[in-house]
Amino acid sequence: MRDATRQTVVWEALRAVLADRMAATGRGSLDIVDAGGGTGGFAVPLARLGHAVTVVDPTPDSLAALERRAAETGVSVKGLQGDTGDLGDLLEPGSVDLVLCHSVLEYVEDPAAALTAAAGILRRGGVVSVLAANPVATAIHRALSGNFGEARQVLADSAGRWGDRDPTPRRFTREAVTGLLAKAGFTVGEVHGVRVFADLVPSRLAEGDPAALIELEQVAAAHPVLRDIATQVHVIAYR
Repeated sequence: MRDATRQTVVWEALRAVLADRMAATGRGSLDIVDAGGGTGGFAVPLARLGHAVTVVDPTPDSLAALERRAAETGVSVKGLQGDTGDLGDLLEPGSVDLVLCHSVLEYVEDPAAALTAAAGILRRGGVVSVLAANPVATAIHRALSGNFGEARQVLADSAGRWGDRDPTPRRFTREAVTGLLAKAGFTVGEVHGVRVFADLVPSRLAEGDPAALIELEQVAAAHPVLRDIATQVHVIAYR
């Protein structure tokens, strides 16, 4: 149930995108690419909905796990080995309706190039879903754990890192994500905060009333202040 509180906002946004895109194209299924999709946490459920899903990931082990997961679920998901920046070399231009770029920009060598590559494979009117770690939330989490110097470092560092041992190479504010998308030729649409409270509430409280926590997350996701302190920034943008 803990996963549900962390993913509900993203899935609600994706379901709305899928419905709108199918209505606009008149097709009952869409062509979707999950860049950096790993073992298929989003790809397999999307395939179960009847969509044609391709996962592009640099890790052979993740793609093997994806294949097993899809087989166990009884769906077909295509796996391609490569980086997000390679999308233009792996897929035809203008061949995709939706690109997921979840927890990818933090790790790719060139985030701007990755989004440009995503734009290149999208059809006109296609959509990108970007999910990225937020430095403001990281500063809050470090402070709550008593690491005040690291919290200060996050806010001072241009990449939003708390130190040399930080496993995340970079983090993005809402303004940074939307700015990158605009430069890549996208029109920014909905912006949500993901995991505003879910990562702050103790497990015993979250498990005591998960439905209420999910409802709180749904309301907080679009709040003009709370969304900017969420663990992740979620942006829907259009080609």
